[in-house]
Amino acid sequence: MLRFLALCLVGACSLVGARAHDLGITDLRVELLADGTYGMDLRVDVDALALGVSQATDSAEMAHALLSMTDAELAIHIDGAGDTIRRRVRLRFDGERAVPLEVVFPEWEDGTAVEIEPVTVLGTVARLTGAVPRGASEMTVGLSRAFGVAQVTIREQATGRVASHLLDPGADAPPFGLGRSGAEPTPGGASTLARYAVLGFEHVLPAGADHVLFVLGLFLLSARLRPLIGQVTAFTVAHTVTLALSTYGVFSLPGRIVETAIALSIAYVAAENVATDELKPWRPALVFAFGLLHGLGFAGVLRELGLPEGRFVPALVGFNLGVELAQLTVVVAAAIVVAPIRRRQWYRRAVVIPGSVIIGVVGLYWAVERAGGG
Repeated sequence: MLRFLALCLVGACSLVGARAHDLGITDLRVELLADGTYGMDLRVDVDALALGVSQATDSAEMAHALLSMTDAELAIHIDGAGDTIRRRVRLRFDGERAVPLEVVFPEWEDGTAVEIEPVTVLGTVARLTGAVPRGASEMTVGLSRAFGVAQVTIREQATGRVASHLLDPGADAPPFGLGRSGAEPTPGGASTLARYAVLGFEHVLPAGADHVLFVLGLFLLSARLRPLIGQVTAFTVAHTVTLALSTYGVFSLPGRIVETAIALSIAYVAAENVATDELKPWRPALVFAFGLLHGLGFAGVLRELGLPEGRFVPALVGFNLGVELAQLTVVVAAAIVVAPIRRRQWYRRAVVIPGSVIIGVVGLYWAVERAGGG
């Protein structure tokens, strides 16, 4: 069992060296302009589309491949990315398929792609433009399943109306009436809460290796229920506070600082597990402080996902509930795994110390990598 745990954690450590653009949920913003045209900004890894590879591919490798091309070769790949986006974006007016007149990549054209981390050549935005058919009464928009879960925001300049929808992979947004007065219908609070609870859960399991390791670090020092609940409760209260404050714009820190500090918190908890076999009185307070940092990390994810207008609170609560359910799943799974051996005399020597060392090494690795921006 320990050998399996070590292999999993070392594997995770090796994977973090390959950095991709973690775009999370796909964001599509549609602007219906007063002059009868429309513009659509799709957030996507354009380098990956141009090369025809997964968006999980190492960004540096993709950039090297694109920069190694001649101008003519690069132009062919850029045109190919535009064709792919035309196929994967579904836009209809009164049920009739509309083909965007143009697909451009603004961060590539204006030179701002070089400022994006991790490195990119063509950027992370595709802009589609076209004309709204004369007399059209409604519009529907959707994305291919290849883009996964999508946040779609539609804004009509002439009326000021806005509609926001979180879509399942491959789904279409509800029809948007053109030139009408009154607000567009938005998803109910219960639906929004449930949808964001799923996103919060998925951010930890399977996507949040750092948060999983932190919770496992808490578990390893004491698998007994009462002290573990005390620590997890302190962690929960803390990250709920900063998640709310940061999401509302009251307080925030640069992402690199937050992510580096989260990695160091993982390393510290692991080191304390090795140094002592008893829960110190200050541990819950320290966990609370670390929870404040993790809450800022969760808030950064929420900002990337986007919060639906008019459904801010249920989205925030749902995301937090999803995170808590995922953390509870980690604790329960760990408790089941170690239950047969937890009371053995060799448990600390054979499981707690080696497991904590592995967690600490991964935490330090992440801290160095994140601090350096690599």
